[in-house]
Amino acid sequence: MKFTEEHEALRKTVRDFVEKEINPHCDEWEEAGEFPIHDVFKKLGKLGILGIQKPEEYGGMGLDYSYNLVAAEELGMAHCGGVPLAVGVQTDMCTPAIARFGSDELKRTFLAPAITGDMVGCIGVSEVGAGSDVANTKTVARADGDDYIINGSKMWITNSPKADFICLLANTSDDKPHKNKSLIVVPMNSPGISFSPHLNKLGMRSSETAQIFFDDVRMPQRYRIGAEGTGFMMQMLQFQEERMWGAANVIKSLENCVDKTIEYCRERKTFGQSLLDNQVIHFRLAELQTEIEALRALTYQPANCTSKARMSPSWRPWRS
Repeated sequence: MKFTEEHEALRKTVRDFVEKEINPHCDEWEEAGEFPIHDVFKKLGKLGILGIQKPEEYGGMGLDYSYNLVAAEELGMAHCGGVPLAVGVQTDMCTPAIARFGSDELKRTFLAPAITGDMVGCIGVSEVGAGSDVANTKTVARADGDDYIINGSKMWITNSPKADFICLLANTSDDKPHKNKSLIVVPMNSPGISFSPHLNKLGMRSSETAQIFFDDVRMPQRYRIGAEGTGFMMQMLQFQEERMWGAANVIKSLENCVDKTIEYCRERKTFGQSLLDNQVIHFRLAELQTEIEALRALTYQPANCTSKARMSPSWRPWRS
């Protein structure tokens, strides 16, 4: 795709933020197994990075999705994976359905604060026995008057220990697996919600992850996103943005790996010359960079790259 001046201004803004606000702290945060997510998200919110493709009437910029992919790509410059992952959960995993299908109340109560960084969100789909097999999720939300009573658990939930709300996929009827699910926004301070200890992961350590338990959690039915029974479809749409974000986010990380390898091969001497002087190593590095460029092309191809998005006033300072 052809990047515009506005794309490049956004790219620089995100890159500068990563270099100043994330990379100096990565080792500390990875060691601690957490990072100050509310503080970091508030700073991102002030820059508009948490609402790039979200509706302007709720504080977003209303830009097309190609701008969001540019931001995801530059977040890959971070020296850890956990912080960018937490950001991606906020922007492309737990809020797309609210922005697209949620009521005005849900958008003002949860989406707008998520865009400004005043609230942290998480997405509740995976369970111990159902990860990629979304249709097999067992968490139940049974109607009780104007409320739902939620029981079940969710596993591997990124951001959950410090999240303010969860976009929860639950079974709301006894219909077929693809027709019995609904997405419900649940505040994380609701009575009946508890957590496992943080999962001690091999990587992504600064991204806090835990299992969540729901024990007779009462939630108003008006906190459901869209019509009852449409949750599976909505979640599949959210997965589209999630996977595009994930693909974009690894591009710069892969390029950094190649650059570090080049640096090492230039310094490492064998048989009187650097490793980089060996033609076969040149060929292999070129092949790897070609694969990265192919990934970049394939990632941006599905994005809406042809629309000429108008910038909101809040975005124009990025050009200064």
